[in-house]
Amino acid sequence: MRPTHSEPGRRLLGVEIWIVLGISLGQSAVYAVISLVAQLTRGPLRDSTATLNSSRSDREWLDLTYQVLGIGFAMVPVLLALYLLWRDDPRLVRGMGLTDARPLRALAHGAGLAAVIGIPGIGVYLLGRALGVTAEILTVPENVYWWTIVILVLSALQNGLLEEVVVVGYLFTRLGQLGWGQWQIIVTSAALRGTYHLYQGFGQGLGNFIMGLVFGWWYLRTKRVLPLVIAHTVLDVFAFVGVLLVGEQLGLR
Repeated sequence: MRPTHSEPGRRLLGVEIWIVLGISLGQSAVYAVISLVAQLTRGPLRDSTATLNSSRSDREWLDLTYQVLGIGFAMVPVLLALYLLWRDDPRLVRGMGLTDARPLRALAHGAGLAAVIGIPGIGVYLLGRALGVTAEILTVPENVYWWTIVILVLSALQNGLLEEVVVVGYLFTRLGQLGWGQWQIIVTSAALRGTYHLYQGFGQGLGNFIMGLVFGWWYLRTKRVLPLVIAHTVLDVFAFVGVLLVGEQLGLR
């Protein structure tokens, strides 16, 4: 990471970070906190629901159009973050490890990270539901069509790219340039990740904070964000498509 020494340069980097987060996951964090407060004022969290992939219209073609547009526009902050880093120095993007010369290795590491996070994550969700600190999470849209699985997979990939590129690759690079310590960066990134999941309840906020600590530590150790994108995508595919296919048998739908 290239350090920025001048005070004007530091201020500009700070402004840039706020702008990137303000149009992406920082904005989501603010809305998540407000959503959590709204849920708490309505009643116990155990009686609340959090919908991740809702239908956008009762007309099939319009629902598909909205879904595709939503996924596409959600990728704009990712492209912006990559562009800003590339404009400063292309090596910053290459050093992020978004591409990998050994894709099978990246896939294996991503699958391993998904298992490390996903299996305990199920326990955290069930414990949170039992304790009444986690909302019921609905991952399947109300209306299911022939293209629903494709959209769910694309949504999972979009989530993986948005969260891992912005909250890990971009944010770690910029905060490092501002002279932050490694654990300051890891905890800050993890706290942001936990905060924008608070609309799902305290349990999921804590679970995602822990996930952020693990992902952040792994990224600083390897400087490769692609396995994190793969792991996140795999987790969401299981949560979205898995529940769609076998959720009724498991009592999850």
